[in-house]
Amino acid sequence: MPYVPRGERQLGRTGVRVPPLGLGCAPLGNLYRPLTEERARQTVRAAYDTGARHFDTAPHYGLGLSEERLGRALAGRDRASYTLSTKVGMRLRPLAPGEAVDGQGYTDTPARARVRDLSRDGIRRTLDASLERLGVSAVDIVYLHGIAGQEAAVYDSGFPALAELRAEGVVGAIGFGMNHSRPLARFVADLDADVVLCAGRWTLLDRGAFDDLLPVCARRGTSVVVGGVYNSGLLADPSPGAPYDYVPAPDALVERARRLGAVCAEFGVPLKAAALRFPFGHPAVAGALVGAASPEEARENAGLFTYDIPDALWHALTDRGLLGADLPLPTADPAARP
Repeated sequence: MPYVPRGERQLGRTGVRVPPLGLGCAPLGNLYRPLTEERARQTVRAAYDTGARHFDTAPHYGLGLSEERLGRALAGRDRASYTLSTKVGMRLRPLAPGEAVDGQGYTDTPARARVRDLSRDGIRRTLDASLERLGVSAVDIVYLHGIAGQEAAVYDSGFPALAELRAEGVVGAIGFGMNHSRPLARFVADLDADVVLCAGRWTLLDRGAFDDLLPVCARRGTSVVVGGVYNSGLLADPSPGAPYDYVPAPDALVERARRLGAVCAEFGVPLKAAALRFPFGHPAVAGALVGAASPEEARENAGLFTYDIPDALWHALTDRGLLGADLPLPTADPAARP
């Protein structure tokens, strides 16, 4: 029978819950290519209609454009019917006279600039501005974002500011968002985080989070939301020159991704479906975020997530040395589904 998500999971010890599949909203900020306002609205609507009702955005995504478009697309919907997350750590400011926009991969953005700001005041100002762009009075989850190399500021002001907001009831769950699992593991070990968003480090090609972050999360009761399940594209299309962590993948990784795809094909399973399901083998994983730049892609994500994947596929990948023998595997057993 087809895999059907069983519903939402609680984040840590909070009252915040997320569905197993959510929409990563970086594409709404014109990531790499422009997206029309109507296309953005249709994409959010398709995700909502398929049940992928965790929407994750950030001021960084299109210099606020993603938040603005997401807010307009969700306007009028029951606020209790979806989970909303954004990020702090990068505050936006208007451009100075003569200053050029630094899109950092985003095109046709508003005339704003990013400012790294992990101060208490900066975090509150950043969140207030996000709420205004989103058109809501509160968000469910706030992550500290862009914190690589900012460990001292995280401990001194960044996380204490988020903890204050949580204690005041302004946000429901707090944590960190990074694509490096080792610093995330240190933060989780030291601080009372409810959830982490870890991109690209717990995938069919990268077990890094299994070795450092996931054990700490399991011990501390911190939930994990995974992003980057396709490692920026290689697991979506394992061809020469495909991106891995946003740069061209080395030949050895391309070959490994092809071998993964070949085994999946033997079982009639798309590689993308296996890549999306794999992280759920670990009990700390509460959900996954996948980006979409069109309603067709949003519906494809939902279809991939509900793909019927036999347990035998995972065992075949292990037997052929494509997955470590010590890794936890997803299961088709309904009692073990997310």
